[in-house]
Amino acid sequence: MEYKVDDKGLDAAVFLPFVNRVWPGEYDMERTQAALSKTMNITAYDGKTLVGCLRILSYGCYFGTITELLVLPAYQKRGDRQQALAACPGKCPDDAVFRRAAGAGRIL
Repeated sequence: MEYKVDDKGLDAAVFLPFVNRVWPGEYDMERTQAALSKTMNITAYDGKTLVGCLRILSYGCYFGTITELLVLPAYQKRGDRQQALAACPGKCPDDAVFRRAAGAGRIL
């Protein structure tokens, strides 16, 4: 598993097929790309496959809001949380973010 913190290279053309496997719907490519550019995106890849994405919207001081936490169904509840935290020491959101997300039942 490879984790990318603040994945500026995340493209809507990759993100939308992934999203449709978690939240099927009709999404606009351009609006999605604009939205991705306004959030900090922490991504998880298994090889070249996007399997998880945590999007954080922040004004840059003190607080951020998790806009989405998406994980492919086959990767949910696999216990990769510790690996994710170790992959980005000092760069990942506070551990409380992961505890809160885990309580919602959607964590890598």
